Amino acid sequence: MFQRKPTEEVVKEDTAVWECSSDECKGWMRANFSGHDEGSPTCPICGSDMAEGTRLLEVIPNPRKF
Repeated sequence: MFQRKPTEEVVKEDTAVWECSSDECKGWMRANFSGHDEGSPTCPICGSDMAEGTRLLEVIPNPRKF
């Protein structure tokens, strides 16, 4: 018989993100993956400024520090 692997619990936490400031765009990115340290980046989708925010997301480690 086949045995199922036990499912791992998905760990979520409040994560810092950059969110597009345009009402027409839904672009966002994790702050620790943006590679941007000073000021706010521009949205890669529409080019508008981005604002800091938080979202409840799965934990994804980023070993590369920007």
